[in-house]
Amino acid sequence: MVDQSRSTSGVMNGVNSNGATQKLGNLFINAKDTHIKPPNVDGNLYVYEGKLHSWTGKSVPVHAPIYRNGSSEQINIGTMPMMSSENAIDAVNSSVKAYNLGVGQWPQMGVRKRIECIEEFVIGLKSKREEIATLLMWEICKTKADAEKEVDRTVDYINATIIELKRLENSFSKFVQVGGVVGHERRAPLGVTLVMGPFNYPLNETYTLLIPALIMGNTVVMKLPRTGYLCHMPTLQLFASCFPPGVVNTISGAGRETIPPIMKTGKIDVFAFIGTNSAANQLIKNHPAPHRLRICLGLDAKNPAIILPSADIPSAVQEVVLGSLSFNGQRCTALKIIFVHENIIEKFLPELIKQVDLLKIGLPWEQGVKITPLPEPDKPEYIRIVLDDALKKGGKIMNLNGGQYDRSMVSPSVVYPVTSAMRVYSEEQFGPIVPVVTFKEISEIVKYLTECEFGQQASIFSTDAHEIASLTDILVHQVCRVNVNVQCQRGPDTFPFTGRKNSAAGTLSISDALRTFSIRSMVATKDDSKNRELLTNVVQSNQSNFLRLDHIF
Repeated sequence: MVDQSRSTSGVMNGVNSNGATQKLGNLFINAKDTHIKPPNVDGNLYVYEGKLHSWTGKSVPVHAPIYRNGSSEQINIGTMPMMSSENAIDAVNSSVKAYNLGVGQWPQMGVRKRIECIEEFVIGLKSKREEIATLLMWEICKTKADAEKEVDRTVDYINATIIELKRLENSFSKFVQVGGVVGHERRAPLGVTLVMGPFNYPLNETYTLLIPALIMGNTVVMKLPRTGYLCHMPTLQLFASCFPPGVVNTISGAGRETIPPIMKTGKIDVFAFIGTNSAANQLIKNHPAPHRLRICLGLDAKNPAIILPSADIPSAVQEVVLGSLSFNGQRCTALKIIFVHENIIEKFLPELIKQVDLLKIGLPWEQGVKITPLPEPDKPEYIRIVLDDALKKGGKIMNLNGGQYDRSMVSPSVVYPVTSAMRVYSEEQFGPIVPVVTFKEISEIVKYLTECEFGQQASIFSTDAHEIASLTDILVHQVCRVNVNVQCQRGPDTFPFTGRKNSAAGTLSISDALRTFSIRSMVATKDDSKNRELLTNVVQSNQSNFLRLDHIF
C-alpha cells in the first residue's frame, strides 16, 4: 500500500498513540527461536465402521500459516488424506447401514444410553484440551486464550445439550387425551446427516451441528475442514470407541471431489453446513430430492455497527474494535461495516484509529497478541485487492499501521470514507478491514439493510431510549439479533442463532438444534378403555423404544 493513500489532515490523521508502525516482516519465527517446537501430526487417519483406520492413499502436507523469517515456505505441521469420491460414498453407505431405516442400534438405543455415550466422549474430549488448543494455535493461528476457550466452550455446549435433552424428554412423559383421541408424542431422528464445519471454529461450530445430530439418534458423515483439519485428530479414536459402528464416519480432502457425489446419492437426509451461501446452494442442487432434504445452514453476514449521535464514544469504540477485529475479523458474527453519524465522526474516528493501532500483531502464543497470521491461503491477496479498490474510489487507510501485509501477516486497516461504489461496502471481507461510513438520516441505514443480501445481526450504539426503540423496530425485520451497546456475537448458546436472507437456514441454539435434527412423531388411538389398557401394556412391557417411559429424568 502507498502512504499517499492516507489522510494527513488535522483530526483525521492516522497516527497512533506512539507515532510508530509495527513492521510485519520480523514477526515470524527466527532461527534463534529453538524453544518453539512445531507439532508434527500424522493426520493419515479416518473413522469408518466404528474403527480408526490408517490411510494409505494419496495425502498432502498440512502447513501452518507461519513462516521462518527470511523463508518463503510455511512450516509443515502434519498430513491430511485426500480421499476420493468412492471413499466418501463408502462412508455414506456405512452411515446408512448403521441407521437402517431407523431400526439400527443407535436410533433404537434409549435416550439414557445415547447420553451415556456422549458423556463418555466428553470425558475424552476434556483430556485432549491442551493438545487440541495447541493445534488450533498452529493451524489457524488462534491466540492461546481463544484456542483454549474454543475447547472449553465446546465441552460446555455438549453438557448443556445433555441437560436440555433431558428436559425435552420429560416434557413428553405423558399420554395426552384430546377430543376422543389419546396420543403419545416424542421426537424421532431424521436419518443420515452430513456435517461440514468451518475453518475458523473447526471444533466448536462443527460440534454445534454434530452433537445435536448424534444425540437425537441420527448417524453422521463428518467432512473435516481442509483448513482446521488437524485439531480433529485427537478426537478420532473417541468417535471410534464411544459410538457403535457406522454412527460416525469421517472423510477429508477436497470438498469438490467428495461432497457432490455424496449429495447425488440421495442418501443424505440432513445437510448441516457452515460456510458460504454460494457453496451451500451449489451442494443442495446436487441432491436428487432437495425438497425432502432437511437443511441447517450458517452462512455469510455483513453485520453493521450503527453509531448514533448520543453514543458513549469510548465504550462504542471498544466494542467496535473487539467486534470487528477479534480473531482478525474472521467470524461470521464480526462487525463488518461501521456506520457513524456525521455529527460525531470527528470524535469517533480518531479514537477508533488509535485503538486499532494499539493492537499487537504477532504469533498466537505470544503474550498480548491480538492480530495473528491469516490461515486462508488466498485471503491476504483478497484483502490487498479490496483495499486497492477502496483507495482508487476515494477511500483512505486512516491508521498508521494499516495497509501492511507480509505473506500471511496482514495488519488491520481502518478505511474511510467508504461509499457504496466500493467492494468493501457490500462484500463480507472476513478479515482485518474496518470500513467506516458516515450517515445523516436513519433512512440511509434502512436502505443499506434492505438492499443487503445478508441479515444476521446488527449492533446499535446509543444512550437515547427513543433512538434505540425506533431503530430496533426497523432492524428486527432485517436481521435476527439486535445488540444494544455491544458487539455482535453468537452466545450464550441458549439464545437463538440464525439469520434472514442469505445468512442462515434453521436455528442453532441448544434447544432449537435438538428440534432441527429431529422430527415430531406420535402414536395415537381412539380414547376408550380397551385401547388405553392396550397402550399401558405396551409401555409397561418396555418392548417399544418409542413408547417406553424409562427415558424420564
